[in-house]
Amino acid sequence: MTNPRIAVLLPCYNEEAAIAQTIAGFRDALPGAAIYVYDNNSRDRTIAVAREAGAVVRSERMQGKGNVVRRMFADIDADIYVMADGDATYDAASAPALVELLVHEGLDMVVGSRVTQADAAYRRGHRFGNRALTGMLARLFGRSFTDILSGYRVFSRRFVKSFPVLSSGFEIETEISVHALELKMPTAEIETPYFARPEGSESKLSTYSDGFRIARTIATLYRIERPLWFFGSIAVLLAAVAVILSIPLFLTYLDTHTVPRFPTAILATGLVIVAVLNLFAGLILDTVVHGRREVRRLAYLAVPGPSG
Repeated sequence: MTNPRIAVLLPCYNEEAAIAQTIAGFRDALPGAAIYVYDNNSRDRTIAVAREAGAVVRSERMQGKGNVVRRMFADIDADIYVMADGDATYDAASAPALVELLVHEGLDMVVGSRVTQADAAYRRGHRFGNRALTGMLARLFGRSFTDILSGYRVFSRRFVKSFPVLSSGFEIETEISVHALELKMPTAEIETPYFARPEGSESKLSTYSDGFRIARTIATLYRIERPLWFFGSIAVLLAAVAVILSIPLFLTYLDTHTVPRFPTAILATGLVIVAVLNLFAGLILDTVVHGRREVRRLAYLAVPGPSG
């Protein structure tokens, strides 16, 4: 790719204290890149500071990082997209290495895996949650990234223009990771420094509520992308409960040739019926998902890759 158009995307919410430093860092690292700041209803001077720093500033009124990313991906046309947070925690100097790897290897996404440079940069609860969610994703989908919640990523145009953003909040990074894994895109990771926020800047993350939303997103995506395993597991569980309930009934019938506990027999029968329905629902939805994945794959391949 000769002279690719590079866009730096910075979603922001109340980042008056850090946005100027972030913009300056990426301008030094990627002199030819266009820098976009998308403000998400900030109540401070984020917009004014970003404009003074020379960025192209736009606004997204629907609250939530996922909504901002959806708008950025739809609005901006470029060959390579560098996405980071506007809080000056990610190392802008690492951006050229991420871009170079993406271009030279013909990748669709390179993740900046965070290496903490200060204790205050990465709270213990968030570190534990990231490891737990990363492991959950690996168990559900067979492979994963070492830092699925990193907000520092470089994308090809093919990734951005084929990604149907559905998330509204901080679970967007999880959805991005699953999208890449499901379509078996060529991806990579590079370790990058992760710094503490500048003085006066506060984190917008909530350890428990955002962690719950991300876990719920993984479970929802698993239900959507792996319906046979999801509904099949429910079917096996219900069938096992039905068998356990029916064993005493069967033994009693062998001894007395009667079924004295009709409610239990009806319950066991109902559980078997529901289990069979879940199994067939999983089979039908698995066929639907397979067809939908083919359509998504074709849409993804319709956009030229970074080495095209």
